[in-house]
Amino acid sequence: MTAKAHAFEVGDYVVYPKHGVGRVMELLEQEIAGMKMELYVLRFEKERMTLRVPVNKVEAIGMRKLSSDKTLREALDTLKGKPKVKRTMWSRRAQEYEAKINSGDLVSIAEVTRDLFRADDQPEQSYSERQIFEAASSRLARELAAMEKTDELAALQKILAILNEHAPKYYEAAAAV
Repeated sequence: MTAKAHAFEVGDYVVYPKHGVGRVMELLEQEIAGMKMELYVLRFEKERMTLRVPVNKVEAIGMRKLSSDKTLREALDTLKGKPKVKRTMWSRRAQEYEAKINSGDLVSIAEVTRDLFRADDQPEQSYSERQIFEAASSRLARELAAMEKTDELAALQKILAILNEHAPKYYEAAAAV
């Protein structure tokens, strides 16, 4: 193996944009198609999936360390903001939401979570809206849980508490119009 420093160490939590938070289980060298390659072995517990990522492709894929505290605060503040719902066709909005989730950007994921949140007293969501909301809130909760060294359920409860506290004032304002 080369003596160059690696971006991630075994045991680190990392964010893989399309799959969310995983943990580096090992760094191994493997021969693939006659070439020696260094690979990060990532484990995604929620999906029960193991992924091997070539060290030299990490940057191109967009794999990163967990967000900074500043980014986490920004994402949690985003949840407190006014939901932005465009008046475009649902299929178009759904594509945009999926792209934001798969970007791996914590603030973008928080935007999707905020925009698709429905309080218990709000109209029912469609199945696809609920699916995208759950994907976004789960992705956000997993990174929050890893950063705060708690479990996903506790992190999700924290997210929902913020949404339940701040969303009603926007819905009440909209109903009054």
